[in-house]
Amino acid sequence: MVLPRQTCGLFTHTLLLERYPGGRQRLDRSIQGGELFQTVINNPINVFMTHMSNYGNDRLALYTFESVVKFLRCWTNVRLASAPPLALAEKYFQLRPDELNPLWGNPCDDIRHRRIWSKSKWCDTLPKILVIGPQKTGSTALYTFLAMHPTLVPNLPSPTTYEELQFFNNNNYLKGLDWYLNFFPPSQSNNTQITFEKSATYFDGDLVPRRAHALLPNAKIIAILISPSKRAYSWYQHIRSHGDPVANNYTFHTVITANDSSPKPLRDFRNRCLNPGKYSHYLERWLTEYNAHQVHILDGSLLRTEPATAMNTLQKFLKIPHLDYNKLLKYDAKKGFFCQAVSGEKTKCLGKSKGRIYPPMEDRSAKFLRRYYSTHNTALSKLLVRLGRPVPQWLKEELTTNG
Repeated sequence: MVLPRQTCGLFTHTLLLERYPGGRQRLDRSIQGGELFQTVINNPINVFMTHMSNYGNDRLALYTFESVVKFLRCWTNVRLASAPPLALAEKYFQLRPDELNPLWGNPCDDIRHRRIWSKSKWCDTLPKILVIGPQKTGSTALYTFLAMHPTLVPNLPSPTTYEELQFFNNNNYLKGLDWYLNFFPPSQSNNTQITFEKSATYFDGDLVPRRAHALLPNAKIIAILISPSKRAYSWYQHIRSHGDPVANNYTFHTVITANDSSPKPLRDFRNRCLNPGKYSHYLERWLTEYNAHQVHILDGSLLRTEPATAMNTLQKFLKIPHLDYNKLLKYDAKKGFFCQAVSGEKTKCLGKSKGRIYPPMEDRSAKFLRRYYSTHNTALSKLLVRLGRPVPQWLKEELTTNG
């Protein structure tokens, strides 16, 4: 639990009243209707700090707060009460249980924060682009393609989650903003570069859109969509290849057809497999926080078959200099997808786990998933039309098949 910043900042630069910036007159203005007065009036709980040495000098803190209390009692009907800091904090969260989870804003948005912000900290390098997934739609390939662009710089890799920081939707968020900023050091050579981050689990994270918008309100959001049936099957096979006990104990069809009387581990696995494919539901959540012009919905099938075409459209959305990806990407017949062209006929492809060939999905599973996602695909089509975005070919085909 983290209290919002409600300290008045009066005692960060001076101990003596005669040395107070602007003099006693400025301090009194803050007390008599100014910043300190407004802070107390507008916040039901206030926790203030001062230097201990104030008590051994001219008692600046005591003068300040005795004065503001007298002013409040004289000119307002506000009822004042005091308590130790921990009791105040507990009271605050009783009043605002919605704030039990912290919500990090950008400290550089407030000039007072910038004045006391450490010189070793920086805000300008926070990502301006978020690739939000969902998983198994081609987000790693997109990350690789974006990193090829000289204007775009990815975050530093994490020792535990590699290129994905997964900051906004798990315990990393509780590590604080300092932890996140460490992955975006300032560039020593090019101030025109734009940082970006990709975490495929962001797409369907319950708290992610609100958290992301609080810190990065001007960011551009990129979601990648493929057939939800293919995504679910690919995700199941991916998890199975990593030795997940539920995936290894149950067939794909058993997983997707599990009902509410099935064992809890199986139900949970089913939800993790199927829920991200309810694309319109999660896109609406993101569009609640971000304006439509900030969100790009990328056709993952087009990214796989015609990556240069998909990247051209994306570059226009990002308003970055055009880069001809036809010269940078080459189809690798062994892998079955486009890779980075190196020299001659050589290519540099993603890791061994990417492009793995799975056995074909059973017909009964494909039919079940077409029915399962029918209403969700219809809702997605309506959403895309409403936003004036093209309806991808895979979605047209699924809607036609369902019809």
